[in-house]
Amino acid sequence: MVELDDKQLLELYRSGQVDKMFNEMVRRFHSRIYWAARRMVKSHEDADDIAQEVFVRAYQAIGNFRGESGIYTWLYRIAINLSINHLRKQKVRKLLDISDYIPFLGKDADQDKGMIHDENVSLIEKAIETLPEKQRAVFIMRYYDEMPYEQISAILGTSVGGLKANFHHAVKKVAAYVKKNHGQLNLSKIEDVNMLDDDAEAETTGW
Repeated sequence: MVELDDKQLLELYRSGQVDKMFNEMVRRFHSRIYWAARRMVKSHEDADDIAQEVFVRAYQAIGNFRGESGIYTWLYRIAINLSINHLRKQKVRKLLDISDYIPFLGKDADQDKGMIHDENVSLIEKAIETLPEKQRAVFIMRYYDEMPYEQISAILGTSVGGLKANFHHAVKKVAAYVKKNHGQLNLSKIEDVNMLDDDAEAETTGW
């Protein structure tokens, strides 16, 4: 089956084929939206509920969609906001194994002969649990989904400089937590931290 692009989906809506447009949108994006939520809230049931709510809200608001961003970016923004709200309400403080979405972990041959001890991974998870929800979202989008900062900016409504600065501070907090409680975490592989400029530092939003 040929996959319709954003323009074709919107043409279906404008021609009155709303149900067909919605069904195609769900078929095209449901899996990716589910996993965006799943990486935030961990629970399959919660992620499934959030994904369903994303498409309910999208169906209700599709008439207001102006095409200023891609449909996926629009849906992703809804998913992230719902996930953040869920975390705040439920006080969920656990995510998938940190090594799944921060690729520098365990890949440096100089770090303990190429592996991070389970104890260190556990400490990192605990450090991530202390981060504000939006900072956690930036971690996931940047390292797991490999999103460019420009796309994250469109989703979270935060400047690129602000995102870089907040990520920089988040990584430093994680490193400080691990160092304090066990050992030294090598952050030399984190290009975003090493390349953070003064302008980005000045735009810290305080998440």
